Amino acid sequence: MSANPIRLTGIERTFGEDEIIVSKTDLKGRITYANEVFLRIAGYTEDEILGKPHNIIRHPDMPRCVFKLLWDTIQNQREIFAYVLNLAKNGDHYWVFAHVTPTFDSSGTVIGYHSNRRLPNASSVAAVIPIYRRLLEEEKKFANKEEGMSASGALLMRMIQEKAADYDEFAFAV
Repeated sequence: MSANPIRLTGIERTFGEDEIIVSKTDLKGRITYANEVFLRIAGYTEDEILGKPHNIIRHPDMPRCVFKLLWDTIQNQREIFAYVLNLAKNGDHYWVFAHVTPTFDSSGTVIGYHSNRRLPNASSVAAVIPIYRRLLEEEKKFANKEEGMSASGALLMRMIQEKAADYDEFAFAV
């Protein structure tokens, strides 16, 4: 479920193929920077978004296991690519192909996270939608959210193993 009680509109927002949505967070996922494209597409002002948890834009149709995989990966100091359905302030939605990386200081310590998001192609989104629906269905089989996330995460790993050698290969294959 989204961090916000926003009513979904069912309207998809889009942005230019040459545009990049950029945000940075601290180690706890609170937004420390959002570029103009992010602000425009998400519908927030800089004052409204800075300091807020990045999951303020989490769409309820995004499987929790995908975010767990994302966080586990970047907290292990690795980059990740993922298709993400985001939620705008007014309830509209928008798809992105995200590249999330840890940010290091000069001594090699992780000090935050950086995300660049591009407009995904329509065929990739069409391929991801049924996968995410299946993962959400698995999550909803469990009253306990952690158990549901664990079960859907296991399902995601099985899907990856069936189609590719690893997650990155899977993400680029859809």
